[in-house]
Amino acid sequence: MSTIAEAPVRHSLGPEALVRHPLGPAAVVRNCMTLAWRNLTHLRSNPVEIIGFAVVQPIMVIVLLVYVFGGAIAGDSHTYLQYALPGLIAQSAVMTVLTSGAGLNQDINNGVFDRLRSLPIARSAPLVGHLMGDMVRFFAGLIMLLTCGVIQGFELRTGPLKTLAALGLAAAFGMGLAWMSMLIGLLAKSATTVHLFSSVLLFPLTFGSNVFVKTDTMPGWLASWAEVNPISHEASAMRALMSGGRVGNSAYWTLGWAIGLTLVFAPLAIRAYRRRV
Repeated sequence: MSTIAEAPVRHSLGPEALVRHPLGPAAVVRNCMTLAWRNLTHLRSNPVEIIGFAVVQPIMVIVLLVYVFGGAIAGDSHTYLQYALPGLIAQSAVMTVLTSGAGLNQDINNGVFDRLRSLPIARSAPLVGHLMGDMVRFFAGLIMLLTCGVIQGFELRTGPLKTLAALGLAAAFGMGLAWMSMLIGLLAKSATTVHLFSSVLLFPLTFGSNVFVKTDTMPGWLASWAEVNPISHEASAMRALMSGGRVGNSAYWTLGWAIGLTLVFAPLAIRAYRRRV
């Protein structure tokens, strides 16, 4: 009789009861890694995205920006490539992570996260797993862009350790921006809204910086903005770490922005995720 009486109670609790029990840190990490892998396996069913993201896009960025504008800006393409490539990597990092929110919004609207709620996993695992998967693709894109630049003649003058430090700096800043993008993806009603917000944010951050030209060629008001722009600090730090020169405070400013963005937007994104999902 006790078994028959307990059955309706279990049924009335629903699938939410399966995820209410506390999970250990190892289980939470395992859940996040599993969902990050799920995010990456989508690429196997869409090889066009892999080719476009990892091969075509880096080549187009270098060809269209360096070989079209290099002669006019720096006198020759090789000199401009040495200046521009670290900045182009910083720009590519911003462009890539700002799409995280659109992908998250699309998954939520398609009901993917609703299905994940019924599983006995950590509640934050889908959000963190989505971020981890995007960061793996993001870092792979940076490596491909750097590889294409080296093939075209970019000189790494500081050694592999400082080059990895430059990429790690870009990844840290990208993670902070990714949290902001995911917050917008959780608050927006459609992925189109997220793309619109990303475009509005992208242009003043990347074009109003020293990514493409030095700030001393800009009007005073624009140069003032470019000097405090976090993308300018990131590009300057990456140039010094890859091509040599004094890093100065650029790396500290970039790390400070990365930590600040994460501390502000990560809790807000997690709170918005719990409310929406």
